[in-house]
Amino acid sequence: MPPGAQKTGPLLDIMEAQPVIPVLRIARVEDAAPLARALARGGLPAIEITLRTPAALDAIRAVAAEVPEAIVGAGTILDARQFEEATAAGTRFVVSPGFTPGLAGAAAASGTPLLPGAITPGEIMAAREAGYSLMKFFPAEQAGGIAFLKALASPFAGIRFCPTGGIGAANAADYLALENVVCVGGSWVAPDALVAAGKWDEIAALAQEAASLKRG
Repeated sequence: MPPGAQKTGPLLDIMEAQPVIPVLRIARVEDAAPLARALARGGLPAIEITLRTPAALDAIRAVAAEVPEAIVGAGTILDARQFEEATAAGTRFVVSPGFTPGLAGAAAASGTPLLPGAITPGEIMAAREAGYSLMKFFPAEQAGGIAFLKALASPFAGIRFCPTGGIGAANAADYLALENVVCVGGSWVAPDALVAAGKWDEIAALAQEAASLKRG
C-alpha cells in the first residue's frame, strides 16, 4: 500500500452508516456539544466541523469530550499542520477540499483517516495512485454536479465520492442515487438561524429526515 494510503475500512464504515454528513461552521464553542447531540439524536452521529472559524478546534474538543455518541470529523483541512492540530483536538476523521503530498504524509503518520478532495481526472488519478478510493467531490454543484459524477463512474470504477457544496434537501436524493456516491455532505440539516436560537429539537427533526434518505 502506498505511503499515505487511506484507512478505507474505518472511513467507509462511517460514510456508509449515514447518507448525509452534516458540514458545520461553528461560531460559538458553546453550541458544539448540544448541536452534535441533536444531530446524533436525529440519526446523524458523524459530523464534519470545518476549520473556518476561530472556534473550530475548541468545538471539536468539546464534542470529542462531551458527546460520546457523536463521531466528530474535521473539515477544510489544508495542510499537515492543520491535520495534526485537528487530530490532537480529538477528531476521528479528516476531510480536505483537495489533496497534497503534505496531507498524504500527515495521514500516513497518523491513525486518523483522510478523505481527500478530488474533482478533475488528474486529481482523482493522483489520489488513487496514493492509495485512496474514497474522495470528497467539492464544490459539487459548481463543478458539474450529477452529470459530471455520472461521467466519472465508468473510467474510475471503484472510486466512490462524498459530494459537498450546493447540496440540500431538494437534490440530495438525486446525488445519493448515483452508484459512485457513498454519501453527501451538507449544512442544510443545521441552519445557522436554528443553531443561533438553540432550537435543537428542530435540528434533530431535520437530521431525522436526512437520515431517512435512501441510496441508489
